[in-house]
Amino acid sequence: MDAVGGEGDRVGVERSVVRTDGTQDADVPTTQIGVAVDIPEPWGGYLTRRRAEAGDPQASDVPAHVTLLGPTVIPTASLPRVEEHLAAVAAEHLPFTLHLRGTGTFRPITEVVFVAVAAGISECELLAAAIGSAPELRRDARFPYHPHVTVAHDVAPEALDKVYEDLADFSALFEVESFTLFSHGGTARWQPRRDFRLGG
Repeated sequence: MDAVGGEGDRVGVERSVVRTDGTQDADVPTTQIGVAVDIPEPWGGYLTRRRAEAGDPQASDVPAHVTLLGPTVIPTASLPRVEEHLAAVAAEHLPFTLHLRGTGTFRPITEVVFVAVAAGISECELLAAAIGSAPELRRDARFPYHPHVTVAHDVAPEALDKVYEDLADFSALFEVESFTLFSHGGTARWQPRRDFRLGG
């Protein structure tokens, strides 16, 4: 994903897994996962199309979403424990209203234009923190968590400017009743693995 994105499980893929003490396990089967709030239709498809029109190659692999956990490689054997953790997190958080409105950008730090979250920010922050609290899911973030929907990333400056201006009046209001665990096999799209309903 930009913070979720690819195909099936990485079962059987041999990769190095970093332990919490900094040492590495080699040749451990791993799975790359991400957790996100899917943007429902008609807005999800529209934002994904706009990302493709901006020339962003990730548009075909990553459906429009708000990331809760960016791409994270875990031992495949840990998946059941991770799913139990996500189910517990979902049960402890109530559904909420998410309002997407207008555009923002991370330029000049990164070449990203996004649709902004106008309401539901704190709920996303709380979910992201709770999800990332599991030992398997702790990761060193390059930047502070900021919920958003990416609509252009690492494309030409004029394409970034265009999507920024074209979606300045964009607005979508909907209820978030679940979040989704995605997995990626290294090619193609991120694949939804399981939905976790908020409030149990």
